[in-house]
Amino acid sequence: MPLNFTQVDAFADGPFTGNPAAVLVLSSWPENAFLQAVAREMNLSETAFLVPIEGAEYNLRWFTPNTEVDLCGHATLASAHVLFDSGEVSGDEVSFETKSGRLTVRRNGDGSMTMDFPAEPPVERPIPTNLETLLGAPISWYGENRMDAFVQVSEAGWVRSLDPDLNALARLPVRGLIVTAVGDRPGHHDFISRFFAPQSGVPEDPVTGSAHCALAPFWHRRLGADPLVGFQASLRGGRVTVHQQEDRVLLTGTAVTMIQGELLVDRL
Repeated sequence: MPLNFTQVDAFADGPFTGNPAAVLVLSSWPENAFLQAVAREMNLSETAFLVPIEGAEYNLRWFTPNTEVDLCGHATLASAHVLFDSGEVSGDEVSFETKSGRLTVRRNGDGSMTMDFPAEPPVERPIPTNLETLLGAPISWYGENRMDAFVQVSEAGWVRSLDPDLNALARLPVRGLIVTAVGDRPGHHDFISRFFAPQSGVPEDPVTGSAHCALAPFWHRRLGADPLVGFQASLRGGRVTVHQQEDRVLLTGTAVTMIQGELLVDRL
């Protein structure tokens, strides 16, 4: 039986921007190997799989082409967009049960959506040997959270021009690497970042919601402002508005449906 899928550009200012994610709403969970095969076939940074629980509550899982991950912001935003846009959820809030706990997404009057995620502040650590060499930029601050390595550099230009050694980065014992600096376009964004996750099958992620769970508390402490706007300076690019609430982060963005289709197999 064919499975419907939708491809959505999340954290997008318009078509062909932001971060694309595939979303599939299933009636029940198939084998993990099938979910992984579908994600590999979609060949996007993340594919989201949903199974209804009751009302506006769903189980949600995320897969890269290589592995299942514990948290993914842009594919959560894409999932909520699909449910709201299709009318499957008629209200303005949807909840997801995930490996990172309960996540909620609220639809706003201006068409944007706000996600309530756990804060993941980085903790300062000694700079790993040779990291500056493989990154190709001087490091001002280094830390880690439960998922990622986190690097601050002195200027936005370093972030924009990064061309790191991805093979070496893939050997770091983390999900990925966040690189950030104070923004260089006042009125457009407050801080800038990029995210590399070759060890997860994603050389560079276009716009990473979960990375902003670390970026929000980091820059909130340093800039003293709230909310803040982050710009992820990938080739596609995208902006995320972040609001710090104690141990939670509210992430706001928009999404655009780009592709709808059918997967013609439903099992391995």
